[in-house]
Amino acid sequence: MPEISFRFIFFLMYIHKISSYIPDTVITNQHFEDLNGLSNEWIISRTGIEERRKAGATENTNTMAIEAVKAGLDDLPFPMEEIDLIVGATYTPYDTIVTLAHAVQHFLDIKDIPVVSISSACSSLLNAIEVVEGYFAMGKATKAVVIVSEHNTAYNNEQDKVAGHLWGDGASALFISNEKHRDADFKIIDLKTAGAATEGKATEAVVLKPNVKGIIMPHGKDVFINACYYMPKATEDILLKNNYTVKDIAFLIPHQANLRITKNVAATLQLEEDKAISNLECLGNTGCAGCAIALSENFDKFKKGDIIVVTVFGGGYSYGAMLLEK
Repeated sequence: MPEISFRFIFFLMYIHKISSYIPDTVITNQHFEDLNGLSNEWIISRTGIEERRKAGATENTNTMAIEAVKAGLDDLPFPMEEIDLIVGATYTPYDTIVTLAHAVQHFLDIKDIPVVSISSACSSLLNAIEVVEGYFAMGKATKAVVIVSEHNTAYNNEQDKVAGHLWGDGASALFISNEKHRDADFKIIDLKTAGAATEGKATEAVVLKPNVKGIIMPHGKDVFINACYYMPKATEDILLKNNYTVKDIAFLIPHQANLRITKNVAATLQLEEDKAISNLECLGNTGCAGCAIALSENFDKFKKGDIIVVTVFGGGYSYGAMLLEK
């Protein structure tokens, strides 16, 4: 038999709009000092977090997802009705049957299109975009919206002195198609994800078991070590594959978990710290929504031709990197 050769082809995708939703309620570090004695200085020195946002009593993962989508509908380069794929991502679901993706479809009132919801912890943003890539490659869709939404405070135990002060709520929406529509679009040059459940204490380091208890992190040091290894690794791998170097990076957006991790990743890559974008100081760890919110918040900072790397790390473990060009 003749040898069959398989060659992976990355189908170009373009991000046309990135919108976000942040709840109004601000929780400062003073709240945790009053609650369990963790001082503002102690929290900042270990995490970089100064405050975080908390969803209101009538808000949840699905409502925040809808609000993030609403914020992006006013400036799309194509009619909303042409969206033919919805992919949602979260590890803090409001409803495990009527997912955030279904809630968005109901809001948009677009019938008979694929609706998918996934979870790979804080790496879910990139895995969700990979799902879009697959649908585009198979010719099953051409215009998609990816929604990442986390309601961490619904699951969090604030009295947990190890991790109770880390979490914030928020959502973001990315409108993606397989064609460039305007100069401001981000081109997704490449995307890489992988699981690392075989490493360290991956399956027990940070967990959320709804039937047992909320978010707990019994092995935070292991999370730190592996995050600081896999995010630079994923970044270097995707740069090398596409003939770029760290010197070509205009901005790096690492998973928004801990400022010490961000600084460590930048140092490992020998990247100037001011090129590593962070929003966790005022938002806390917003899970898989963090990097997308950071893209939305800094949209005006990015210039034509900028090379941007988004790199993520999630519990379980999972990791990845996405290479963008403005």
